[in-house]
Amino acid sequence: MDTVVVLVLSLSCLLLLSLWRQGSGKGRLPPGPAPLPIIGNFLQIDVKDISNSLANFSKVYGPVFTLYFGMKPTVVIHGYEAVKEALIDYGEEFSGRDKFPVVDQFNKRHGIIFSDGKRWKDMRRFSLMTLRNFGMGKRSIEDRVQEEARCLVEELRKTNGLPCDPTFILGCAPCNLICSIIFQNRFDYKDQNFLKLMKKLNENLKLLSSPWTQVYNTFHTFIDYLPGSHKTILENANYVINFIMEKVREHEKTLDVNNPRDFIDCFLMNMEQEKHNKQSEFTYENLVTCATDLFAAGTETTSMTLRYSLLLLVKHPHVAGRTTCENYMNSRRIVRRYY
Repeated sequence: MDTVVVLVLSLSCLLLLSLWRQGSGKGRLPPGPAPLPIIGNFLQIDVKDISNSLANFSKVYGPVFTLYFGMKPTVVIHGYEAVKEALIDYGEEFSGRDKFPVVDQFNKRHGIIFSDGKRWKDMRRFSLMTLRNFGMGKRSIEDRVQEEARCLVEELRKTNGLPCDPTFILGCAPCNLICSIIFQNRFDYKDQNFLKLMKKLNENLKLLSSPWTQVYNTFHTFIDYLPGSHKTILENANYVINFIMEKVREHEKTLDVNNPRDFIDCFLMNMEQEKHNKQSEFTYENLVTCATDLFAAGTETTSMTLRYSLLLLVKHPHVAGRTTCENYMNSRRIVRRYY
């Protein structure tokens, strides 16, 4: 009986808290559909066609409206003109990042992707400058891309023309290219440490877009200590962090300030230059998170493009049948355009 009373009181408190939070913010928020206590507007959104649901809301409430995901109000900007005004005309005002609880538990808003303000500007500026120094956007990176492409083709040839799922192999190539920029060296496709790193990165990318993660981000205060995939995300992230940190320790022992070898060396040099600056953003936390962000931003996006390219070649075999010379010249043009 006591347990039932406690549950009823707890649910009543949550209901009152939800009603109070939703009511207290309405005067400062754009209009939107009336939310239900605790669950917000979830039942009014077609999860199989979210874009259509948002379009329908914009017809009723205009291009800027409010939706509640759980007890959290979210302002939606819908349509080209409204998005352009917010992100271009008022880009500085809209440059902040919202909280992403499942990532914040290990990221702590360091790095590039989930940071904002001065930290984001400093890390973004440094990362772009360093990547360009190591060839991004220049012809000098073409050799690395061509080398990795040869390794990828060799790995595909080992299938002997039998049916296979190329997803993992196509993910290895861009991941290895990023490794060569961050760690200086690439890995063999059979290297167990490399395979484990790939597995952790891929698993987290899938889990971060899963329905459970969306539920956790909405109700993380209540389910933080419960079992679920949010625990797996944290474990995988800690493995990647420790992997990168081990490489950082190795680099510290062999660092030559007159001959920086890779991204880590350049970051360590900046750390040394600003070691007396208490406001410096060049810390181990930002170094590890920036490296992780580069993997997250460059691996899945590029491998997905490669998979779609293969799919198009299968669908249009006359393109795949072009001469070797023509394909080679096209590949060189693609490399120069995108790298």
